[in-house]
Amino acid sequence: MKQSLVLLGFISLVTFAFRSDKNETVFVKENFTYAGKQLKKMLTATEINKLAFPRTINKTGKLVTTNMYDWTPGFFPGSLWYAAEFSGDAALKNAAQQWTERLEPLKTFTQHHDLGFMMYCSYGNAYRLTGNEAYKNILVQSARSLSTRFNPVTGCIKSWNIFKSWHGSNTYNFPVIIDNMMNLELLFFASKVTGDTSFRHIAVTHAENTMKNQIRNDYSSYHVVCYDTITGKVAGRETAQGYADNSTWSRGQAWAIYGFTMVYRETKDPRFLKTAEGLADYFMNHKNLPADKIPYWDFNALQKGYTPGVRSHANNVNILYRDASAAAIVASALMELSTYSSSKGNQYRNFAVKMLHSLASPAYRAPLGNNGNFLLMQSVGSIPHNTEINVPLVYADYYFLEALQRYDLLMKGKKLFAVQKK
Repeated sequence: MKQSLVLLGFISLVTFAFRSDKNETVFVKENFTYAGKQLKKMLTATEINKLAFPRTINKTGKLVTTNMYDWTPGFFPGSLWYAAEFSGDAALKNAAQQWTERLEPLKTFTQHHDLGFMMYCSYGNAYRLTGNEAYKNILVQSARSLSTRFNPVTGCIKSWNIFKSWHGSNTYNFPVIIDNMMNLELLFFASKVTGDTSFRHIAVTHAENTMKNQIRNDYSSYHVVCYDTITGKVAGRETAQGYADNSTWSRGQAWAIYGFTMVYRETKDPRFLKTAEGLADYFMNHKNLPADKIPYWDFNALQKGYTPGVRSHANNVNILYRDASAAAIVASALMELSTYSSSKGNQYRNFAVKMLHSLASPAYRAPLGNNGNFLLMQSVGSIPHNTEINVPLVYADYYFLEALQRYDLLMKGKKLFAVQKK
């Protein structure tokens, strides 16, 4: 009798797991179907100017675009690639190819650090899905361009050309922002396909110095670390888009989780895994994280002890906004991190699933044909700069789709990353 009950319990558990996976497969498919329809509406809206890349909406709900030299143009073609990959839709694939190839002039661009976002999210996905050698060559040249911003004295890639504190008179000539971790993937790629270890050296050195100087003891993160190019020492730690210099900007923490997870994938160095896990745990366990797992734009906004603190764009008071873009980035990162962490893998994956379900709920996912044809609502660009507040952002959509794609692969028992061929 006891054995029969155990067997029945096992069968029930397996049946529940099957139903759960089946429901989640439907969940992923429904979201990609919705995304395909919304992206096609976006394509129609961009027919007038095919060099204007979608970024957000304005106060009247109209589409706001940018040129290719902004940091965000790679996300729209990247989203098209993910949607085409899942659906097999030839029209989406054709559009992804066209929008990607419009970015080719950026392969020699050296004016800021965001070539990883600009080229790897677009051409990286294009090469992964097509194997087109021309795309690989463009990515390698892009990595060469990015490498020109590396300084061996600071051991980092320079982010912006100059940074002036928004709350004081400090001006820095070698700022490094936590976002810069995301651009290292392009360098690792170039090293693998060319055999040139200089790309990898730059990426690892940058990650090591970021880990040393930009991550606090509690695994929160500074947004901006500025270096003295003569001594290589830290000249200042500030924020550009967060609440305060000593606060934790939510999207910055998201970039850090994603970036160090990726660096561990490429190096298998346990230091980077420990850092990624610490950063993730800080995010997941923070007392100010809402129940739906979608963070406020800064974990410490409105708290005492975080100075100078910014004033909001309205009524001269601080207002708490959610940042769906930070949640989407973390959801994608945790899907990958769950495959590396021996003790917390299930915890990371389950947390990411909860985030995806929140993002796909009516509170954050836009009705079809609304929201400027972007997928997600309620993201924040920069409250200190009074820009892109509580609006859709193109990169939120990109990482939402990437997280869904990774979730789909994990449910199917597939690897997230194939071995890169030279």
